[in-house]
Amino acid sequence: MDPDLALTIGLILAVFSVPSILSAFSEGRAPRVAAFTIIASGALVVWAISQKPGGYALNEIPDVFVRVIARFIS
Repeated sequence: MDPDLALTIGLILAVFSVPSILSAFSEGRAPRVAAFTIIASGALVVWAISQKPGGYALNEIPDVFVRVIARFIS
């Protein structure tokens, strides 16, 4: 897995886990699955940043998403 794909998957997992956390707290239960998802997404993002020389700049992240999606479409 290359760092761009890991960063993309990690950020998507992080975004999708936010509603799960809010739902768990609003229903009064522990957010176990959401916590695991946040840990996995954090690990993917940290791994991606550590594997790419120079890391990622914030303005580079949309380009990374487009490159990853374009790879799978074409």
